[in-house]
Amino acid sequence: MSQRETFATLARDTLDDYLATYPVTATGLGEHRHDHRLGDSGPAAREAELARWQRRIAELDAVDAGALDLADQVDHEILRHRLSARCFELSELREYEWNPLAANPGTAIHLLLARDFAPLPERLRALGGRLAQIPAALATARADLGDMPEVHVQTAIGQFTGTRTLLATEVERALRRLTGNGADAVRATVEPALAAAGTALDEHIGWLQQRLDDAHGDPRLGPELFGKRLRLTLDTDDSPDLVLYRANDELARITDEIAEVASRIAGAPPHPAQVRDVLDGLAADAPDDESIVELAATTLDETMAFVVEHDLVTVFDDPVQIVVMPEIHRGVAVAYCDPPGPLETAPLPTFYAISPTPADWSAERRTSFFREYNVHMVRNLTIHEAMPGHVLQLGHDRRQPPGSGVRAAFWSGPFVEGWAVFSEELMTRHGFGGDAVKMQQLKMQLRMTINAILDVRVHTRGMSRDEAMKLMIERGHQEEGEAVGKWRRSLLTSTQLSTYFVGYIGVRDLVAEVSAAHPESSTRQLHDRVLSQGSPPPRHLRRLLGV
Repeated sequence: MSQRETFATLARDTLDDYLATYPVTATGLGEHRHDHRLGDSGPAAREAELARWQRRIAELDAVDAGALDLADQVDHEILRHRLSARCFELSELREYEWNPLAANPGTAIHLLLARDFAPLPERLRALGGRLAQIPAALATARADLGDMPEVHVQTAIGQFTGTRTLLATEVERALRRLTGNGADAVRATVEPALAAAGTALDEHIGWLQQRLDDAHGDPRLGPELFGKRLRLTLDTDDSPDLVLYRANDELARITDEIAEVASRIAGAPPHPAQVRDVLDGLAADAPDDESIVELAATTLDETMAFVVEHDLVTVFDDPVQIVVMPEIHRGVAVAYCDPPGPLETAPLPTFYAISPTPADWSAERRTSFFREYNVHMVRNLTIHEAMPGHVLQLGHDRRQPPGSGVRAAFWSGPFVEGWAVFSEELMTRHGFGGDAVKMQQLKMQLRMTINAILDVRVHTRGMSRDEAMKLMIERGHQEEGEAVGKWRRSLLTSTQLSTYFVGYIGVRDLVAEVSAAHPESSTRQLHDRVLSQGSPPPRHLRRLLGV
């Protein structure tokens, strides 16, 4: 057997292992053999999993990568890196000991309800299997969890409550939709599991509430763990120090640029309060809960027409549905892109989800939210989430040859988010939305850059809440509600806030290098070339494109 055949077999077998180990991830990717399972948990399962990935890494190391073609060499590195990251999570990061959010089964349930990838009775039977496993999974989580950070416990109480509501609303609604032969049998299977899962969730929420007063864990990773996680999670060679240096440099550049645009809008020389004054004026043009969905539909049409008119990148006629964001996902951002999984075989649309505000928000908090996500910001967000951002980029991704399957299963977050941020800059550089949208695009770049600064400084340099709030509100011109939410997110996550910045810098620099290497290419040809290899990490895409 040739080395290429050996790697193809090993990649296929490893992916099968991965999908069986993470059934919820498999459902999200569009692989439905494991839809009835939550996945194993507890010390014995983790020990077996760690041994499994260490064995697979040794098998990958035994392959002569030099004998593979370039595409397989990249896939070999991506697969090995992903398994190494999981080994780090199991053996060093050990979130199962301190992060109660990881045990929430809400996504496992929502994924089976959100899309019609199979007939409803089939999906509900799988759902019944997952519901039946929730009591044991939550009991295992309680046994695993030790000293937890207060912010994680507070957030978990809210998110688990959202999952409890999901069971009482969406699952109950799906059961009522069942008709025809076999409906009673499905209900007879699912309803007892649903009742037991609800009781287990109530018990778990009560347990979290009891632990809140004693939740004194430190949410900050510290320099060593953060540095390892940055490298492994983002698949980057950048150190935290380099990310921080580049982010501070970018912050200065964007600050100067947004001041220039604000001066142009104001028709007056720059002064210290001008950027904030201009943004406040633009924020007054705000949607509300009744108009936000219609606004999203309008901006999707606008952005698509602009991309086609200016021939920026090849556009496909893939189905996109604008949907109201589920309640459990609201309150963080006004929009997100939810594509079908890359392994999905059913012809499913991509969802562009738009968020009215949560039902329990005050009028003041709603006003602040929609000032942040005003009409001009929604136009910029539609670029990012849809056109030519995530919806279009992932449409290009789905059209790539499957190869080993590694790149299809393991998207690079930095590349996917980096392209979306780059596309905002691309559209405004060509004049989309004029200076009003340009101000929002630059404000989002400020936010993205400050997010990376927060990420590094919070987890490695002890940044205080007051320092973070001052940076976000004064330098980033954020609404206070947005800044408060981002401070919590910086404590709840690590390295995730750097994804956008690291990815944007990687994509921006790569596009410039490809343009220099192919000066004969049109704008569309240039961007099609960048999107022609799926969604690998930018450092691997550079090799694939020969620059």
